[in-house]
Amino acid sequence: MKKNFIVLFVITILSVTACSFTTKKFDADSDKDKVLIELISFVVSQGHYDMKEIDDEFSKAVYKDFMQSIDPMKRFLTHQQIDKLKNHETEIDDAIEEKNIDFFSLAYESLIQQRKNAETYYEDILSTPFDFTETEEISTDYENMDYESSDKDLKERWRKQLKFSTLATYSDLIKDEENKVENEDGYSMKSLDSLEIEARDVTRKSLENYFSTMSELEREDWFSVYVNSIVSQFDPHTNYLAPQDKERFDISMSGKLEGIGARLQKERDEVKIIEVISGGPAWKSGELEVGDIIQKVKQEDEEQAVTISGMRLEDAVNLIKGPKETEVILTVKKVDGSIEDMAITRDVVEISETYAKSTITTKDNRSYGIINLPKFYFDVNDYKERNAASDIKKEIEYLQKEGTDGLVIDLRNNGGGSLSTVVDIAGFFIEKGPIVQVRDKKNDVDVLKDKDKNILWDKPLVILVNELSASASEILAAAMQDYERAVIIGSKQTYGKGTVQNVVDLNRWMRSSSLGDMGALKITTQKFYRINGGSTQLKGVESDVAVPDRYSYIDLGERDYDSPMPWDKIKPADYKKWGGYTNFEEVVKNSSERLKGQGTIKLIDENAKWIRDQRDEKSYSLNYDKYKEQEEALTDITKKFEAISDHQNNLKFKALAHEAQKFESDSTLAEKRERWFENLTHDVYIEEAVTVLSQLKTKRDANYTLKGKQN
Repeated sequence: MKKNFIVLFVITILSVTACSFTTKKFDADSDKDKVLIELISFVVSQGHYDMKEIDDEFSKAVYKDFMQSIDPMKRFLTHQQIDKLKNHETEIDDAIEEKNIDFFSLAYESLIQQRKNAETYYEDILSTPFDFTETEEISTDYENMDYESSDKDLKERWRKQLKFSTLATYSDLIKDEENKVENEDGYSMKSLDSLEIEARDVTRKSLENYFSTMSELEREDWFSVYVNSIVSQFDPHTNYLAPQDKERFDISMSGKLEGIGARLQKERDEVKIIEVISGGPAWKSGELEVGDIIQKVKQEDEEQAVTISGMRLEDAVNLIKGPKETEVILTVKKVDGSIEDMAITRDVVEISETYAKSTITTKDNRSYGIINLPKFYFDVNDYKERNAASDIKKEIEYLQKEGTDGLVIDLRNNGGGSLSTVVDIAGFFIEKGPIVQVRDKKNDVDVLKDKDKNILWDKPLVILVNELSASASEILAAAMQDYERAVIIGSKQTYGKGTVQNVVDLNRWMRSSSLGDMGALKITTQKFYRINGGSTQLKGVESDVAVPDRYSYIDLGERDYDSPMPWDKIKPADYKKWGGYTNFEEVVKNSSERLKGQGTIKLIDENAKWIRDQRDEKSYSLNYDKYKEQEEALTDITKKFEAISDHQNNLKFKALAHEAQKFESDSTLAEKRERWFENLTHDVYIEEAVTVLSQLKTKRDANYTLKGKQN
């Protein structure tokens, strides 16, 4: 569970350097799964930065990872299946070499059969009322929990889990009813029995959706999980990307796709619109809205529409999206129940949440710019297309026109992206020089440099980071720290991902194959190092001003993986510190001292410790009265921590002039920016960043003052 949580945030750094491989032929017409195993083994052996020995210990690690992936809560497989599977625990290394997939096949068949059994469990369990007056507990320590010995015992585990889910809903329903009694004249509270029935129905619908989603997963989806259990043993960021995953990866890196511009969700057998993306074709047409259900899809060059009810969501999405300037006709059941056919011309859709955005605030009659950068995005097919560096350059130029005196770049939760964009962005703040060092498996070191003497921004700079600032974020923060160009404010250390990946198209070896798309392999080929010689691997970047945040005490970084690559160091690059500040150390010291006594920061630290303790809690009561006591105690504590989001920094934020002009024609964009501005007014870290900017003095300022006096 921890591993999956982390992967959501960490994006690979993509190097523009191509991998080189020896020539090898593969049997293009044999079993696809076996060819995939052979192909990936070859690519890893040829290209990985630090090839591991594939032996019995490797095999045990693959076995453990795969079993945790397919049954993390141990609610499908029993000891009977596990005993059979465990016979293969030390044989997977040999199976890889022999292209033998018997272990996977056995695990897959066992899982599918047990999943079918579990569907009967939940239906049977939820047909009977739960007794919330009984005294019993449930453990959620799944990692250390043993598998059940029989289907009967497994069904009992399901009963407790379903009772726990239903109890939470039951408690919420009672609270809602009590609030209505208190606030609505003449309202009579529903009976507890009827609320229990309602709570079970909520749990039933949730399970129906869960098993509906699970049923859409095919054998090849589970085989991808198995392949990833193998390749992730080399390091946490070497991953197999099945064709659909490769497409999603490309979209996440570029922030662009070709389609209608709507986010879809499967609810039972129906495909529902859950968001219409601002600026996209669906948004421009004004016909589709959230809550609409797409029933049929017809292409412009086809006579018959395809009914998508009951179809896999992936397949439905593939029918709806398509090349720009092509038309798709959707049969839609509107929120009001009416049925309409609507034609939408597909186009390039930009996902605005991906891109950099800016705002301006003022303090003591001086203005400061804030740029939020969610990731270091770029078009994987064409770097010259829109990317993080070109957008940041534009935002800085806009801020210059507005006369801002300092700049905050917010890299919190930025999981990384393109290596090239980092080098370009760092160059905006220094005259020229090295930005990052990259070493390959042959120990050859390449120093990536900014070669442009022009400085785009020569005023004070602050960079905000946290534990989820990873990869490319760490390169930028490290470079600016080594040059003493920026004050780094944030967590004690950043994520600690110091490796570079290439995405290798596996189809390059299968040009004449009938096996279909083989997907791609994201493989670690290099490590990067700061210009001072140290790696960011495991250690990350230590902030100049270290501040606690909600992630401070939980396992979240690279160091918390099972197989991270080690920290090391190399020779420093040849560089000169920026030397543009006159009071850098003084400002850093004052900021650290100021935050030690800051009330909201103290509360954030206390909240972070409480979050750690809550994550360590593994036992819960299934008795309503005891559950209610725990909930009330929890409510009291959370009320205390609400003061964090209530914090007011007395700063006001506004859009830049060029963007404010768009608000009249794009109300969705205006609403998104207003929400962002409102969140910033409660942000204690932004408050400190602006304070630091207001205190930083540059030699440029001193020269201007001196010239003013001479005049």
